[in-house]
Amino acid sequence: MATERSPELEQLIAGYRRFREHGWTPRLERWQQLKDGQEPQVMIIACSDSRVDPAQIFDTDPGEMFVVRNVAAMVPPFETNPGHHGVSAALEFAVQVLKVKEIVVMGHGMCGGCKAALTQSLKGAELGEGGFVADWIGLLDEAREPVVHEHGTEGRTAERAMEQAAVKVSLQNLRTFPCVRSKERSGELKLRGAFFAISDGVLHVLDEGNGTFEPVA
Repeated sequence: MATERSPELEQLIAGYRRFREHGWTPRLERWQQLKDGQEPQVMIIACSDSRVDPAQIFDTDPGEMFVVRNVAAMVPPFETNPGHHGVSAALEFAVQVLKVKEIVVMGHGMCGGCKAALTQSLKGAELGEGGFVADWIGLLDEAREPVVHEHGTEGRTAERAMEQAAVKVSLQNLRTFPCVRSKERSGELKLRGAFFAISDGVLHVLDEGNGTFEPVA
């Protein structure tokens, strides 16, 4: 007896069929190459938000990017305590095994995680059984203070400032990892901050020298 398919699953399967027709068959040679392994040169750390798929934004082929996505595109600081450190494990693999040459942290506009961090709307709230989201966005507590001092907690200006501050926090935390720090110092690895504005589709890249995000021409 066939399993009944939900409308959501049917939509996914329809997309899979389009992929087989337009993404698999025309690129069969590329997929054959990838059977032997992957050699991406870039790692992207992006948000899980359904509107900001790095593969679409950067229009890449399979095998070109090693991607980690989570709430607000966050990187936690280096820790050695026991636990399940998903982002840290992916980072370690990308840097030490795949030997990527560039890590791009890409935040985005209208980020729900950053807005919650800005307004502290999740503080004290029990989300599901664990309150995991509240704990996760707590990574932005220190970055929140200067944003609120300058912009308050309401409006797009404040929200964008928080979204871009989150990118800087992740870059700062990346540099707490010994493998990242040593490779950046030797020139083997570059770290970049980026910001994708959903409202107009413009990508901005961080100039760490002056701390501003400049639109890509």
